[in-house]
Amino acid sequence: MRAAGRLAALVLQELRRMIVPGVTTLELDRMAEKLIRDAGGVPTFKGYHGYPFSLCTSVNEQIVHGFPSNYKLREGDILSIDCGTTLNGYVGDTAWTFPVGRVSAEKLRLIRVAEECLERAIEQCYPGKHVGDIGWAVQRHAEANGFSVVREYCGHGVGRRMHEEPQIPNYGTPGTGPKIKPGYVFAVEPMINMGTYRTRTLADGWTVVTADGLPSAHTEHTVAITEEGPEILTLVEEKQAVLVAD
Repeated sequence: MRAAGRLAALVLQELRRMIVPGVTTLELDRMAEKLIRDAGGVPTFKGYHGYPFSLCTSVNEQIVHGFPSNYKLREGDILSIDCGTTLNGYVGDTAWTFPVGRVSAEKLRLIRVAEECLERAIEQCYPGKHVGDIGWAVQRHAEANGFSVVREYCGHGVGRRMHEEPQIPNYGTPGTGPKIKPGYVFAVEPMINMGTYRTRTLADGWTVVTADGLPSAHTEHTVAITEEGPEILTLVEEKQAVLVAD
């Protein structure tokens, strides 16, 4: 799982260099598939319940499961990329939200808070704590900053399959839910909205957007629970998002 997680992280690291105005999300998808297959892996998302692409690319108000397309990224967009890799039978799952060129200070703050929510969630991934502690950490930080957390979609266990038990909501009550044990591996993934937490799904049956059309940011790491605490399996060697405000 370390190898699968590292591959997923390296794909995002490589894609980051391509994220500039004028690049299409379909170009990013094709590059991701090439990188994964060249490394001996398989794009986990492709064919999953009929999903037709290797990445989920969600722009601005799109939260998750956005289809790669011929849409050309524009200055000021934010782009969430979710990448799953299967290597030697194990899955790595990671997501990050990237600014496209210079973006507004408001969008930068949304990205930063989403990153901080992920950090606070991982800080709860210790043996003896509960899944509710993870969601509580995300919800408390997001709402303290004036943002909302998506309710209909959540994190999950991950291993030989992409989605395993338990489900890990991004809201909750401390001390509730399944107890966290060594050996578990979680995909922890805050989805933070600038406005309402409510969502709707587009006609393609996959792309989830905010109900009010305001931007959303998505961050995700695959995290192994060890006796000593959390080990992040999808770290990259350089910071994934260079945030430049107007």
